[in-house]
Amino acid sequence: MRGLAPETRRLRRRMVASQLAGRGIRNCRVLAAMASVPREWFLPPHLAAEAYDDAPLPIGSGQTISQPLIVGLMTEALAPRRHDRVLEIGTGSGYQTAILARLADRVYTIERLPDLLVEAEERFRRLGLTNIETRLGDGAAGWSEGAPFQGIIVTAAAPGVPAPLTEQLAPGGRLVIPVGDLASQELVILQRGSTGLVERRAGGVRFVPLISRLAFTEEPWA
Repeated sequence: MRGLAPETRRLRRRMVASQLAGRGIRNCRVLAAMASVPREWFLPPHLAAEAYDDAPLPIGSGQTISQPLIVGLMTEALAPRRHDRVLEIGTGSGYQTAILARLADRVYTIERLPDLLVEAEERFRRLGLTNIETRLGDGAAGWSEGAPFQGIIVTAAAPGVPAPLTEQLAPGGRLVIPVGDLASQELVILQRGSTGLVERRAGGVRFVPLISRLAFTEEPWA
């Protein structure tokens, strides 16, 4: 099976050492999770050789798999613990989902594009990841039946933080989301404290838009 060969294991270890740990990712659990998930399984076959490049890559339907560093930064900012329930908005290829599934008790993930979700679900089965719940729908509305969540991560950019997501965040929980316009965004981290939400920003990022009546209402290329 792809991803189990010694050469791809070496490439993953090199990615973790140079692109992640070498650039400031310190959470040992995050580094171990990213060393264990074969990124090439989450790409179209013709791009498998580029899986460990320091770059985002297209996965079809106008979507991308994020640069490994961004996956590491967002996962470290979320800081999921073993007993946590985590909500992911934007399943995409399923790569970020698989990383979260190594770190949290249960992952709920929502995707609006049927073809991407079917492909991601097959990858989860191949990897034996049984702690993932999937849904096709509007991610900005969240997943009220599974709430509250100790962590919520949004893998697409929104002009603001959708209200349903903050409402579904547990006390002490964190929400990580890129916020801005279609050209550029900042990574925003919200944590629910005893007196409300505390916000910090973690630098500029660039994501595909979150398409929803609560975010961007249409594809920019439509």
